[in-house]
Amino acid sequence: MLRNTLILSIGFSFLMMSCSDKIVKNKKQTFLVVHPIFKDTTYERAYSATINSFQNVEIRTKVSGFIEEIFVDEGKRVNKGQLLFRLNSKEFEQIVHKADAALQTAIAELRATEIEAENTKKLFDKNIVSKSELDLATTKVNISKAKSNEARVLKEQALLHVEFSKIKAPFDGIINRISNKKGSLVNEGALLTSISNNESVFTYFNVSEIDYLDYIQSSNKSNYVTLVLANNTIYPFKGIIETTETEFDKTTGNIAFRAKFANPEKLLKEGGTGKILVKKNYNNAILVPQKSSYEVQGNIYVYVVDANNKVSSRKINPIIRINNFYVLNEGFGKMDRIIYEGIQAVKNDEIVETKLISIPAFK
Repeated sequence: MLRNTLILSIGFSFLMMSCSDKIVKNKKQTFLVVHPIFKDTTYERAYSATINSFQNVEIRTKVSGFIEEIFVDEGKRVNKGQLLFRLNSKEFEQIVHKADAALQTAIAELRATEIEAENTKKLFDKNIVSKSELDLATTKVNISKAKSNEARVLKEQALLHVEFSKIKAPFDGIINRISNKKGSLVNEGALLTSISNNESVFTYFNVSEIDYLDYIQSSNKSNYVTLVLANNTIYPFKGIIETTETEFDKTTGNIAFRAKFANPEKLLKEGGTGKILVKKNYNNAILVPQKSSYEVQGNIYVYVVDANNKVSSRKINPIIRINNFYVLNEGFGKMDRIIYEGIQAVKNDEIVETKLISIPAFK
């Protein structure tokens, strides 16, 4: 009797377990689904940039000599034409005096030959001298004129050397480091300092050929860009893209853009670095959560549920990824349902239960 009761109890337990398994198998899993989001989207792409002054030139000597005076200090602002350095010019001044004396001599010789030519012309008119003598006198005048012009040029060159001993600012700007001190002997072409005009600056940044074409061909592109400084702070003034280089770098495949920034506070300096943020606008873009996707052999897919709750995979071709969303320009309707969670537990052609939820898009 006890044995029969035990057998019945075990059989009943197996029966209950079998029924429970059937209930679990028949119960469909509920998946959270979302609609794709359609909205105007702005994307910022960062590019490494170098900063150059609007004007930046080296100040070099045109003549050799000792630095006699330095009239400015490093980091000081100067005006166009302001005297910066003066080299010892006594040797050049002596050359000027010598050249002036040679010029005066040449002028006197010219006058003497002109008088001689005038007298010869009078004698020729009276048939006292021959035509060849007149021609000779005229030739002497021409030679004296040439010598006089040569002497004048030599004096002007000597005066230029005196002027070159005075080094002046070519434009308004800020003086950089002065490497040679007063009394230093400098040779022709020696670097004395450099001067920068930082009223505005240029930033140069390289972009790929694809980014270049996307920017140029965009119908709603913005020429305004943002500069992120080396300490990751945002520069308060917007820049504007002015131009690009004329050819791509054959090594990197990149091309350089140039943007101009105002610099009223003189914060930006020649040789600085930063990042340029270029905005790109996408009108009525399609946003799909990255969480809803999976990848197979380099391709990206999502699961879509149709009106009959049947699951199918759909390949997507994202333009970019922003804040955990893929941005697309085609491939979905506003009422499409995309499985948001549990994509590992679903497969193609499966019939599922769904629950629609809303997720916030980025601002």
